Formats: sequence, C-alpha cells, structure tokens
Amino acid sequence: MAYRKTPAEIRRLEAAREHLVACATSVVAEVGWAQASVTAVADAAGIAAGSVYQHFPSKAALAVEVFRRAAAREVTVIGGVLQAEGDPVGRLRRGVEVFARRALENRGLAHALLAAPADPKVAAERIDYRRRYHTLFAEVVHEGMAAGLLPKQNGEITAAALTGAIGEVLVGPLAAHDESATGELIAELTAMALRCAGAPAA
Repeated sequence: MAYRKTPAEIRRLEAAREHLVACATSVVAEVGWAQASVTAVADAAGIAAGSVYQHFPSKAALAVEVFRRAAAREVTVIGGVLQAEGDPVGRLRRGVEVFARRALENRGLAHALLAAPADPKVAAERIDYRRRYHTLFAEVVHEGMAAGLLPKQNGEITAAALTGAIGEVLVGPLAAHDESATGELIAELTAMALRCAGAPAA
C-alpha cells in the first residue's frame, strides 16, 4: 500500500514551502536574481541547501515561483485601481501613481520584477505579466474614449506605450536606489502617462 502523507505532514510541508518562497523573495529583493543562489536562499531560510530541492526541482523553478507571486500581487493591486468604478482618466492617473509608489517603496524587488537580468524562464514570465498590464491599460483607455474623456486613438498602441514607458522611467532610479525627489518623479511620470493617453491638462 502506497504511503500517504498525513494532514499534519502536508501542512508542515506547505508551511516550509511558504517560508522558503518568502525568504527567496527577500533575497532576490536584496541582491537580484543572479546572486540569489540556492545556498543564499537556504541560509536565509535556515535550512540546508539540499532541503530546497525537496520543494523545488531547480533554482529556476524557485525563481519562477517568486516572480509569479510577487508580480501577481502587483497586478492585483493595480488592476483593482484601474478597474474600479468612476472616471477612467482618474483611474488611469491613480493606477500610475500607485504602480510607481509601490515600486519606489520596494526598490530591490521592483527592479527584479521589471528589469534585472534573470533566468530565461523568469524572463518569459516577465513578458506574460507585461501583457497583463497592457490589457489593464488598454481597458481603461478604451473606457476613456467611450466616455468622451480621451481622444480617439489606437488603445492597444497607447497601452503598449504606457506599459513600456512606465517601466523605463522607473528602472533607472530603482537600479540606482536613488531616493531623491520621489514625489517629483511620481508626478512627472503620471503627467507623462496622461499626455500619452491624450488626457486634457489638469
């Protein structure tokens, strides 16, 4: 008869896996993907390096899980802002502000999610999540056009421009850990995004 794990064992393994992912996320935020070795993650989690492979078959698999969870949290937050009720231009403004502020408050992790060199599997996940942001921006731009608040345009192109430009504006300050003029940076980035969508000046 095949051995079955008890509910208590399953809970213990799940808790250990969650702890490992949390520690790996912290290590990535501190040193980036390249330096987040299995040994470094294991040390942070207080376990032997070999124990990591009880939960993940490879470093790449662990990195993908870290990326997916962290990126999914951000998409959920920004999606909640962009898909809320009310003025679509106001939601676009607020979405860009929230994205930028969250990135600048957690610079190491934000840089890892946006631009830091990573395993090809993580890079593929990054492309997928960029598509998710693109979809969210396209929806709000189309709503703005339908409401007569934004000029007629190709909403997909505008969404692609927003997705790329927001990340590009942030990646330099994130990489440099430059904490000066954070409020000014957010204000300028938000104004740029609204100009890109054709929103009237405030």
